[in-house]
Amino acid sequence: MTILDVIGISFPLKNPVLIFSVILFFILLSPLLMNRFKIPHLIGLILTGAIIGPNGLNIIERDSSIILFGTVGLIYIMFLAGLEMNLVDLKKNINKSLFFGLFTFFIPLIIGTLAGIFILNYSFLSSILLASMFSSQTLVAYPIVSKFGITRNRAATIAVGGTMVTDSLAMLLLTIVSGLANGELTFYLWIRLFISVAIFAVIVILIFPVIGRWFFKRYDDNVSQYIFTLGMVFLSSFLAQLAGIEAIIGAFLAGIVLNRLIPNTSPLMNRIGFVGNALFIPFFLIGIGMISNIKNLFTSAETIFVAVVITTLVTLAKFLATWFTQKSFRLTTNERNLLFGLSTSHAAATLAIVSVGYNIILSYSPSGQPLRLLDENVLNGTVLMILVTCTIAAFVVQKSAQKIIATESTDRKTGLQESDGSDRILIPLNMPENIEELVNLGIILKWGKNSRFYALHIVPKNLFDRKLVSTAKKLIQKAKEVVAATDHHISGIVKFNLNVVNGIYNTVGELDITDIIMGLHRKKGITDSFLGSLTEGILTKCNTTIYLYRSVQPLSTIKRYLVIVPDKAENESGFRSWLSGVQNIGKNAGSKLVFVSTSETERQLKVQNQKLDLDIHYSRFQDEENLLPNPDQLKPNDALIIVMAKVNSISYSNEIARIPRNLNRNFENINYILIYPIQYIYSEYDESDYKKPSEFEPLKEQLEKVDDIITKVNKYLKK
Repeated sequence: MTILDVIGISFPLKNPVLIFSVILFFILLSPLLMNRFKIPHLIGLILTGAIIGPNGLNIIERDSSIILFGTVGLIYIMFLAGLEMNLVDLKKNINKSLFFGLFTFFIPLIIGTLAGIFILNYSFLSSILLASMFSSQTLVAYPIVSKFGITRNRAATIAVGGTMVTDSLAMLLLTIVSGLANGELTFYLWIRLFISVAIFAVIVILIFPVIGRWFFKRYDDNVSQYIFTLGMVFLSSFLAQLAGIEAIIGAFLAGIVLNRLIPNTSPLMNRIGFVGNALFIPFFLIGIGMISNIKNLFTSAETIFVAVVITTLVTLAKFLATWFTQKSFRLTTNERNLLFGLSTSHAAATLAIVSVGYNIILSYSPSGQPLRLLDENVLNGTVLMILVTCTIAAFVVQKSAQKIIATESTDRKTGLQESDGSDRILIPLNMPENIEELVNLGIILKWGKNSRFYALHIVPKNLFDRKLVSTAKKLIQKAKEVVAATDHHISGIVKFNLNVVNGIYNTVGELDITDIIMGLHRKKGITDSFLGSLTEGILTKCNTTIYLYRSVQPLSTIKRYLVIVPDKAENESGFRSWLSGVQNIGKNAGSKLVFVSTSETERQLKVQNQKLDLDIHYSRFQDEENLLPNPDQLKPNDALIIVMAKVNSISYSNEIARIPRNLNRNFENINYILIYPIQYIYSEYDESDYKKPSEFEPLKEQLEKVDDIITKVNKYLKK
């Protein structure tokens, strides 16, 4: 009797608690071991599944729970692909994605059909179904792309869009072949499929965003938002299945429509990625490994032959598809390799096709054995193809992603990207209800690995009270919790000072602050007393970019920002600084930016924005005496960003002075941000700022007299 028998453990494991614990430890240890050999951890998880699965050591069965978590993981991958995608870039590359999808569908289809007929001696229907398996693909290596932070690279965008095209066509071909084999392909089937897909698309594209925006406006609880998001994703996947298409297409479409509601820099986005990458996606990869049965490959020479043929040809076909795409759209070699790596792996759709083909029985042999559309040799060979293609995909994607990152780093060093993310942002806290929105705005404005955030609360020195100190610490702790959810850090500062403005001013000097983000009360807006003390104090003393933010609804629910830029704002020394922050809002929040300005300012704005993949539009002032738009022209979920100017600055005017009063009077129910740009003492060389040498003569004479006195004093001290 062994120790395992004594404690009641037998294989395969039956205790669900022990099964979950064992899998979690394998998920933990597998990447650690793979990193030592510089092997992508994705391969380690697949190999782990093959070793512990029913075809390996039989430690864990591939039961319904493993299948469930694996299905969730696959849907999660496709949802993240849609959620992390740059929608502007998707629109820009939609034609490339479509053409790549057609390339990666038809090239493998032709090669697979010819191989099935002339090499494997299969029937035409069997060869077509085999070829559809060649054409399908699964974004198994997408987590590597997400890990390296290049999900917005055009090759990644093309790969994701192309996967939707080729998988949709592969599933359609599967429907046709199975219908022909079973004699169920009718005109009614096509009508039903068309109507059901149209209804599905209308529900997800038009109704889901409305429901999502309504929910996020009313519920800010982190757990509720996460559960709601998952519910919408799996509902979309289920509706896709009802419509007769793959669930992964529904998940991807849900990611697209929820994209603008979940900014990449938000705590919710961080939670979605964390749970998926830590739990669901590893389960999916382990489940793929459990399918593998290497022993079946050696049951006959024919099985080995089929496995080698389909694995070699499918890899060649996918490479040809990416090569044609590269030549057609002038992609770089690294982008082509990334595209090949993402499209060469096969898993979910391939398994669906081979399972359907294996279960379709055409007839029976004289001995009573069923003659299937796809035989056991293809079934076993597909397992090897999945294992090999996933391995190739992992290595190729990781290597090409590293090279792309290195290339982008070189571009930054040559000045193509100016910001290094070394900003120091100060957020003075005064009200608990707007802390989360202020912190979220700061992260969206200044997202960067080197950005540093500081939360400040000033306690009146003449009113020292332990309750006031305790309240200050609670405000800072809440700010820390919000920032921690985005994998950033914020330093809390409690200061005692008789004057709040002086406290902020001293902190700005001590910490070399580059930006200040201050909040306004939701109900009061800009009061005369607040703006007066701000103008007299912070705006005059603090040489930083200052953002005044009034939040009525969450940042993630804003569709469009109207950016009001006064005349000659481009001549101010802080022009590029505030413009970079506005660009980050468009990039990280996924909102449309509409710059409203004069013609000359618009020309300068277009120069600065021309290389950005953002949804940017331009408009001119309708009335230069009133810079703010007509409130009736604003749409639901619009917000204002207004570039202000300090008194006596180049772009200052009487119209700017009237803006706060107009905001309180006509824009009580919308979000707005007032930006006071940084102003340097000498932004340009000006000879009038410097004195001529002759003007320094009186000062020189005085200094000589002082020097004589010091010399006499030194002589006296020596005596």
